[in-house]
Amino acid sequence: MRTAKVAGALALAIVSVSLVSAEVMRKAVGFQVAPASQTTAATTGSAAGTDGVRMAALADEPGKALAAAQDERPASDSSRADGPLIALVIGNAAYPDGEAALAQPLNDARAVAAELRARGFDVELGENLPKQGMERAIERFESKITPGATALLFYSGYGVQTGRESFLLPVNAQIWRPEDVRRDGVALEPLVAELNARGAKRKLVIVDASRRNPFERRLRGFSSGLAPIAAPEGTLMLYGVAPGKVAADTQAPNSLLVDELLGQLRTSNGSAEDIFNRTRVTVARASNGEQVPAVFSALVDDFYFSPPANPEPAKPAKPPRARQSRR
Repeated sequence: MRTAKVAGALALAIVSVSLVSAEVMRKAVGFQVAPASQTTAATTGSAAGTDGVRMAALADEPGKALAAAQDERPASDSSRADGPLIALVIGNAAYPDGEAALAQPLNDARAVAAELRARGFDVELGENLPKQGMERAIERFESKITPGATALLFYSGYGVQTGRESFLLPVNAQIWRPEDVRRDGVALEPLVAELNARGAKRKLVIVDASRRNPFERRLRGFSSGLAPIAAPEGTLMLYGVAPGKVAADTQAPNSLLVDELLGQLRTSNGSAEDIFNRTRVTVARASNGEQVPAVFSALVDDFYFSPPANPEPAKPAKPPRARQSRR
């Protein structure tokens, strides 16, 4: 009996020591062992609390979720124009001082205008414009520009350079001296600068005017072709040939430059700069190196032409065509 009482007392002492030890540990560490059900609930509550903090952070900054979604857009979406698409297309062919009207500028201008309209551009087409007509068309063109606009200028006709400046010539230009060029011509560089000043984000310029013209023999110290321009930021230019060079004219319906440019527009999904550069290469190949266009870029982003509403089927590649000069 005495042995049983001693054993019971010893067991009670051990339990008491255990309880005291647990209390000491709890106070020292600040931790209390909980039942399994309470531990699970605490874990769940902790996760919910973490999610609550995350959701609260998103609620505090609601733009983060939208920005993350926008970052996943295709690159082409962010490269589309964020303003109006406007274009001025001019074809001048009927120069009284020429032996005959130029065969290609009107066809080229009409083809380019139709292609741009199909791709969402607001296009004004001018044909055989005198000086006042060109000035009025340019004024209307500039008046449509708003900040962020993409402005495209296409010109086909005669062009000359004097004093390292390029001029586009209206059909009524009377050129006998260098001063006449400044009086009757339209200076290209100030025109592009004005598009920039009006707020055009992108200035796309295509000039097919480096032809042998009836005025060059009258000008002392005449420089062939066109001069490069100091283009403002956001400008992409395509010249029919390199500065200071001229291209042989032909009786083909369209110029080689426009023929290849339209082909690239209809078959390529590249940016405008890619299309201009590919046009340069294909023109050089098609002419066996006799005509090499020039591309100048000061773009700070990519621009993609929208696909046409009714795309034409791709045409097979054409062999190099013979270039017969016309004086």
